[in-house]
Amino acid sequence: MAVLLGLSLSVLTALPSHAQPRPDQTRDITAVSRLGVRLQQQPFYDELLAIRAEWQKHEIGQVVAESPRGTVLNFYALMAEVAARCKAIEQTAASQPGLVWSAAARERIKDVEDLFELTVGALDASDFPGSVRQDMAHESALKLKQVLDYVFNFSDAPIELPTSADLKQMNGSRSSANSHWRIHGTAITLTNKIEGNPENADFLFSAESTQRIGQMYSDIAKIKVPANEFTTQNLYDNFSHSPGFLVPPLWYLKLPKATRAVLEVTYFDQTLLQLAASVVLLVVSLSLGGILALMLIRTYRFRNGDQKQRLPTTEDDNIAWLRVLLVLPVLPLARFSRLFLDDYINLTGLPLQVITYLFFIVYFAAASLLCFLVFEALGRSGAEWMMKLRGSNSQITLQRMNNLLMPICRSLGVLIALFLLYELLIQLGLPSATVLAFSAVPGLAIGLGASKLLGNLFAGLAIQTDRPLRVGEFCKVGDNTGFITRIGLRSLELQTLESRITIPNSIADEATIVNFSHRAQSAEATPSQGLDLNLAINEHLSPDQIDDLLYYTRKMLEADPDLQDPMVSIEQHSSDDLILICFAMVTLHGWKAYLQVRERILRRLQELLDVVRKSRIVIGVSYDTTEEKRRAIPELVQTLVTSDAEFSFKSCRLMKISDFSYDYVFDFRSSHNSYSAFKDAINRLNQDLLACFEAQGIEIPFPTQIEIQKA
Repeated sequence: MAVLLGLSLSVLTALPSHAQPRPDQTRDITAVSRLGVRLQQQPFYDELLAIRAEWQKHEIGQVVAESPRGTVLNFYALMAEVAARCKAIEQTAASQPGLVWSAAARERIKDVEDLFELTVGALDASDFPGSVRQDMAHESALKLKQVLDYVFNFSDAPIELPTSADLKQMNGSRSSANSHWRIHGTAITLTNKIEGNPENADFLFSAESTQRIGQMYSDIAKIKVPANEFTTQNLYDNFSHSPGFLVPPLWYLKLPKATRAVLEVTYFDQTLLQLAASVVLLVVSLSLGGILALMLIRTYRFRNGDQKQRLPTTEDDNIAWLRVLLVLPVLPLARFSRLFLDDYINLTGLPLQVITYLFFIVYFAAASLLCFLVFEALGRSGAEWMMKLRGSNSQITLQRMNNLLMPICRSLGVLIALFLLYELLIQLGLPSATVLAFSAVPGLAIGLGASKLLGNLFAGLAIQTDRPLRVGEFCKVGDNTGFITRIGLRSLELQTLESRITIPNSIADEATIVNFSHRAQSAEATPSQGLDLNLAINEHLSPDQIDDLLYYTRKMLEADPDLQDPMVSIEQHSSDDLILICFAMVTLHGWKAYLQVRERILRRLQELLDVVRKSRIVIGVSYDTTEEKRRAIPELVQTLVTSDAEFSFKSCRLMKISDFSYDYVFDFRSSHNSYSAFKDAINRLNQDLLACFEAQGIEIPFPTQIEIQKA
């Protein structure tokens, strides 16, 4: 609240003072003799009576005329009629039932207000700020009526008001026509040269005079003017010291006079009722606005480190519209508060200007923020609807649509918000040249950075058009490798393993782009990227074992649901070490899922390598084993291996006659569903093999060495 009040006061002090012109700007009207010509003695009095009678008969007309005489007399007569009708309506308050005016009374009040607006139209209020122009024009019209009361009743000589013929005669004697005319003895000037309306031919009270009326009124406000059918003593005080507009509310008029006297005690030209109501309304409205602001701020909070909260989801659509709903009530709240204080509480003068500036700042700031949030919500909703129209539910499609629509929508929102802020500056009364200067600052900034900005924009369009990479794809841009998380109009984001990198589009467009992803025919499908794994085999494997390793690996990769189009091969380097090569396409998004799949496959490959090692068993029997038993060994081994349904027997052969034994080598394959089950099966096989050899009397020799020494 303090910040907004300070901003309003700073804007107010920066503007020309409308209520208190400098003393040297106008003649001291109190210096005019008070013993001069009265209104009834003025040469235009009879015409003034006729004009008022005409307004009483016909309420539809025009106050301004083609001569100063017509405009002044119309204004003066109609203001007197407005004041008389307001007084007549107030006198009927006692006979009115209830606390609100009847329909007939409201109709009469509406007619009086329409007539008053006609009289206000005779003042050129263009020099007042747009935000308070109408209010200041109303106050100026009321004050001008009392100033004219003084002028027409205390002039030191009869006042001649020129007609159109008089103006033509005066201009005929001059070298150049004069479009201005001043009431004798005052600084009140009428003119038909209106800024922004070159076709105007009617005379209005000039903008300069309209601004000076406040000072003129303060000079004569305490002087009592002789009463007659046109004078309106205390007209402005009656207007400014009571709630409502021209006619106070009925409930107020029905209050006891003592109560009204207390409520109309003035402080700083405002009554006690107006000050109390203003404070209450400000506290309530600013409290509600603060609550809405806190709720809006909370919608932007997310858990630190939760990357999923940063990715666009369908819930972001609801959050975006929730923000719109939180800002939207601020506009009617600010407008209602301003109108309530202005039209009902009836603040006037400097407090009215400060309050009006405050609520105008709040209103336009909220409107600017609302425009930005609306376009952001439209972008998110548009992305979601486009995704649904394509029949896709993938998050990657939503993210791509967001990256396409959000920069455009946000740019439109910012442009409209800037337009509203410039309109606010004009409404606060800043000169057009100052507003243009403010406008030149962004233009200068754009001009200084136009080369890089335009370069990034065109590069972004090229990337969006050529599509060397898309959101969600696994790419290498220059020396950086990672997942593309965003492609904007100015830059793109690359999520590497350790950080998020923002790369300007111009640099990305010139860099070498390596795209590891494989694009499906459907644009909505999540892109798949290649997974390349190389496993070094630092031990000797027989050809049968290599064949088993390739078999196990292909079977494992084909059964993995996360892998597509797996390929397995083997090669040998110059160091005689074998390299198992595995490649497959994976449909994943993000480093976490990518590394989990890679880790799982590498661990499984190590297990398969151990399975290959343990699926080839070498067992030796002693030389004492008979030929009959030796020939029975392959059959015994086959029986033991096939006793486990998950084992597939391949061969058992006497492959070597070593120094201490006959060595048999038997191979088999496993189809166990886990590495742990395979190890349990190997354990059972070894136990059964030892038991079978022991039962058959087949000895497995222990290698020994005997040293024979001569005596």
